[in-house]
Amino acid sequence: MLIRSSDETKSIVCMGADPVLDRIPIEKGGVEGKISRFYEEILEACQSEGALPAAVKPNYAFYAQYGFDGLKALKSVCEKVKEKGIPLVLDAKRGDIGKTSAAYAKEAFDFWEADCETIAPYMGTDSVMPFIEKTIGKEQGVYILNRTSNPGASDFQDIVAGGKKNFQIVSDSIVRWSETALGNVGAVVGATSMEELGEIVELFVKSEKQIPLLIPGVGAQGGSGADVTAALRKVGYNLKIARINSSSGINYAYEKQETDDFAGAAVKAIKKLNEEIGQLE
Repeated sequence: MLIRSSDETKSIVCMGADPVLDRIPIEKGGVEGKISRFYEEILEACQSEGALPAAVKPNYAFYAQYGFDGLKALKSVCEKVKEKGIPLVLDAKRGDIGKTSAAYAKEAFDFWEADCETIAPYMGTDSVMPFIEKTIGKEQGVYILNRTSNPGASDFQDIVAGGKKNFQIVSDSIVRWSETALGNVGAVVGATSMEELGEIVELFVKSEKQIPLLIPGVGAQGGSGADVTAALRKVGYNLKIARINSSSGINYAYEKQETDDFAGAAVKAIKKLNEEIGQLE
């Protein structure tokens, strides 16, 4: 699915879809209408300009904060993404005891009809496996939080145990878990440290498990698309199974570009990121 969508869009850009009502320049309508129209217009503009992203990643919390109207908007956005044939990544960062994880997985893949979901590995194998098992034999997958791009990531991810940092232990676990569903188990690795990104990706390449990457920290958080792809190419990683995410840098590009055309500005931001990334062949 990832390779096919990359070939079709000529891109590996993932557009985060994180609604902030105060930044959505649509005056009429309620919560559901404003959010739905905002992303519908962006996707329509992307399609008409031949600049569809290679994935769209709605962050669950940005919708849930507005209650049922926000969740209705999420359903609308998910449906629109699916209509466009774009991989849908539900960014919910779930993870709990086995039966609860199974319920979360059912919600993500059956109700929201996501192609992928982000999950947290902190509670271990029995927490992670219900999500992975849900994807077996399907063009679906999970992205496991591995090395995140937030400032506080080092609080726990850099703790050393048995001679390895915690994020390195998680990387090893992702390789092990991927044996259950080859190609369906991915990793979230931030774009804020090229050295660590390169180290993690080199491990994945050597494992020969074809582990998809979801890479945040590009755009508003300061990472460079060019630096990311250079790090991936250096270790021989298949770029077509990577997704480089930008959320507010695309959603609210109209603010930086000082224009009222929010959809056109989003298209320009995607095209600019595509140029940074360069040719995929």
